[in-house]
Amino acid sequence: MQPEWESELVGFLSELSALQDELLDLLGQKRDALAGADSAALESIQPKETDLISRLQASHQRRAELLERAAGQGLPSETLRALTEALPLDEPERAELRQRFTQSAMKSRLIQHHSLTNWVLIQRTLLHLSQVLEIIATGGRLQPTYGKGTAVDPSGSLVDHAA
Repeated sequence: MQPEWESELVGFLSELSALQDELLDLLGQKRDALAGADSAALESIQPKETDLISRLQASHQRRAELLERAAGQGLPSETLRALTEALPLDEPERAELRQRFTQSAMKSRLIQHHSLTNWVLIQRTLLHLSQVLEIIATGGRLQPTYGKGTAVDPSGSLVDHAA
């Protein structure tokens, strides 16, 4: 039982690490395309994203199957890390698996940061576009914040009145 579980966990973590590396690379490409407003690059990234999403979903499914199989054998099935701790492994093998889990967790955190960066870039772009549309719609004239009436005079009234 031990060699089977160890090899499956090592294989799963190796595949996950490769997927995470691909995702980090893709998120970097997307960030560069967003920052450079390169719509052609964004379009070329889309099929890669779709493929990577399906592969990540398959990895998630494989994780669920591993945990389900562990539960069927009476082993801990809350997390793969808990399963690893319950297996009768030699200390070097356990240390290697722990290291792989730690690396995977660190990459996951880095992916979250890259995703947040891209989200912020997109939000800032949308805010900028909405402001440009408002300028176009109002002809560049400021609208009063309160009350009704004509547009606000863009000159500095305090400076003009003091002169």
